[in-house]
Amino acid sequence: MEGNWTQLTEFVLRGITDRPELQVPLFLVFFFIYVTTMVGNLGLIFLIWKDPHLHTPMYLFLGNLAFADACTSSSVTPKILIKFLNKNDMISLGECFSQFYFFCSSATAECFLLVAMAYDRYAAICNPLLYLVVMSNRLCVQFISVSYLIGLLHALLHVGLLFRLTFCSSNIIDHFYCEIFPLYTISCTDPSINALVAFIFAIFIQVSTFMSIIVSYIRVLFAILKKRSEKGRSKAFYTCSAHLASVSLFYGTLFFIYVLSGSDTDNYQGKMYSLFYTVIIPLLNPFIYSLRNKEVLDALRKLTK
Repeated sequence: MEGNWTQLTEFVLRGITDRPELQVPLFLVFFFIYVTTMVGNLGLIFLIWKDPHLHTPMYLFLGNLAFADACTSSSVTPKILIKFLNKNDMISLGECFSQFYFFCSSATAECFLLVAMAYDRYAAICNPLLYLVVMSNRLCVQFISVSYLIGLLHALLHVGLLFRLTFCSSNIIDHFYCEIFPLYTISCTDPSINALVAFIFAIFIQVSTFMSIIVSYIRVLFAILKKRSEKGRSKAFYTCSAHLASVSLFYGTLFFIYVLSGSDTDNYQGKMYSLFYTVIIPLLNPFIYSLRNKEVLDALRKLTK
């Protein structure tokens, strides 16, 4: 019996695919995605910091969203690249828990930053005369600080609960990063408490933040419909629809993994859904939120000149 309860300290990440002929092409694809993600997000942060005209609440939130996206991508993608490059699929227990902690904290912070951004747009469009009073610098700093604090505490809760689990039989994690549900399936300790806590917090965080975003954008939509300028309406519609598309993709995949499927996500379909919120969304967000933004493009032209 003692041998059965020897704590495993190293795990094997199965990754996205085991097919050898796909390793090099996938490495090139993910390397390009990661470099583009870092350039897009860190470049946007630098641009906002460099141009005084972008030192407003809207761009302060956007810069922090870019930082959260960069952290999310950096917590997952480098390990994927290492596995493709030298087939090193081993990860220690400490590395595994650390990887999930950084991913969970940045993804949770992003949920609340998206709420802050939606509220900012609501205040700017629905109460333009009172915008500078409502969205003060102090309130912006409070929004951002609370978002990161909740993210850090939420991740700490789940990682703390992981320490109650014992891994003694299988050390194969059927995923491309240390996701908690595949860890539950190989645990020798009953993970019911962990799964219940994960489900409750996923419901609370994802549903509450998503509904807050939707309510804000619905009110923005009604305000847009009252605008007399057709050009102003079309521009606002385009911006809001792009933001909502990004938010829906992010929340849709998170909701599927953490609420609908639970511990049954250790399959190929679950990996594909996970790719969206760990790799694809951080790539798309800087372009969705800034590509058609006149102020950002003007700042970029100034910087290049």
